Amino acid sequence: MTLQLGVVMDPIERINIKKDSTFAMMLEAQRRGWSLFYMLQQDLYADNGAVHARMHPVKVEDNPQQWYRLAEPVTRPLVELDGVLMRKDPPFDMEYIYSTYLLELAQRQGLLVVNRPDSVRSANEKLFTAWFPEFTPETRVTRDMQRIREFLAIHKHIVVKPLDGMGGSMIFQVHGTDPNRNVILETITNNGQRTVMAQRFLPEFKQGDKRILVIDGVAFPYGLARIPAEGESRGNLAAGATGVGKPLTEREQQICAAIGPVLKEMGLLFVGLDVIGDYVTEINVTSPTCIRELDQQYGANIAGLLMDAIAQRVALPRH
Repeated sequence: MTLQLGVVMDPIERINIKKDSTFAMMLEAQRRGWSLFYMLQQDLYADNGAVHARMHPVKVEDNPQQWYRLAEPVTRPLVELDGVLMRKDPPFDMEYIYSTYLLELAQRQGLLVVNRPDSVRSANEKLFTAWFPEFTPETRVTRDMQRIREFLAIHKHIVVKPLDGMGGSMIFQVHGTDPNRNVILETITNNGQRTVMAQRFLPEFKQGDKRILVIDGVAFPYGLARIPAEGESRGNLAAGATGVGKPLTEREQQICAAIGPVLKEMGLLFVGLDVIGDYVTEINVTSPTCIRELDQQYGANIAGLLMDAIAQRVALPRH
């Protein structure tokens, strides 16, 4: 089966191919003989109810000196493609939402979009964990600073973070005796104008914030434990953490067995669960990463699992 696959992503000239999961997906699709078309958000538009895009046919190469070659752009209806990967990184702002509206319109006309646009909008990467309270640490979501203070008084040590951040940005640990606690809460909530998440602090983060990749509802059997750098309180690769592959624990398998079918039903084919200790802290649905790190450590082909799932869906009749 030869497919035409579009990719909406960040500027390809800026990616770090050593770590970029979108690039791994493109390499695998090209290896299968599929045609690739590269797009930016601003290339999408609707005309009289039909979604079009200006797109570059692209060839990729696992070469840090020259990893892509763009052909002359073409403008065509999105539904002429077999599928589109939506891999634009957050922030999940209004422009991101507008892009999901356009992609959803194309999906309604028969296009496969990964991940499904309406589900991406519904599954906020922080707040979606509240759908699975039996697997999450104690959590409070609010913009009321007094409610966060009450939560802090109960748990003594908490983490507060915005609902739209990525890469460990704007994540604070707060102790009950911290003299800066009010300043932190004022800053992160914008003086009560922005809703944030507070979670009980999990000391297990020192052993790694584990990223588990779930493909079409099934977890890859190894996760990437992101070990915080010395003196760092965040387990994010973007914040200097070291990624160490580890097999999934029994508890992690239980988490994936519970959440995976929900993700599959929602059309979220490629998702990254973040697990600290026994608890899932985030469910990443926009552009989860760690394919390349896990592939390297285990000789795996995680992008191949995703392309298999895409091929299976494309083979189904369009509705």
